[in-house]
Amino acid sequence: MIEDVKAALEVLQKGGVILYPTDTIWGLGCDATNEEAVKRLYAIKNRENTKNMLVLMENVALLERYVDEVPEIAYDLIELSDKPLTIIYDGARNMAKNLIAEDGSIGIRITAEKFSSELIRRFKRPVVSTSANISGKPSPACFDEIDPEIIAAVDYVVKYRQDDVQKAVPSSIMKLGRGGEIKIIRE
Repeated sequence: MIEDVKAALEVLQKGGVILYPTDTIWGLGCDATNEEAVKRLYAIKNRENTKNMLVLMENVALLERYVDEVPEIAYDLIELSDKPLTIIYDGARNMAKNLIAEDGSIGIRITAEKFSSELIRRFKRPVVSTSANISGKPSPACFDEIDPEIIAAVDYVVKYRQDDVQKAVPSSIMKLGRGGEIKIIRE
């Protein structure tokens, strides 16, 4: 796994796009602070840049660097969630402008998955995570279901967990407003 982390890290540092395992499904990833990398990722997915993508972080302490105001309840929700949880926060900052939604929000998930967590810890920046599929096509439940077109388009394909056939579960998604209001988007 460590050799995969090193290779993926090198690609991210150069503004490239990787195909990697996450705490949910296999994802396409790039440096969440690099507009050109994000633009390329949208192109690989054949996706309009008005459709938002989320980012992964490996530690809740990073939230305050990328969100103006983190509602206190966010920390409790992350800690108590029994499955991966993506939270949409208002006031995104220090991210690629083409990654931030028109209303200024960003979806962030704290990953506990071994590979993605180690990669992000070493990268020291958030990494985009979007399903490894062409826009409009089904998301792959495991590596074997990823379209060869996606595999050919990225700069690095992580080898770790390619043989894992356990069907992935998508994250829960909720939006937290500045006043602490919670809106469930997907359970």
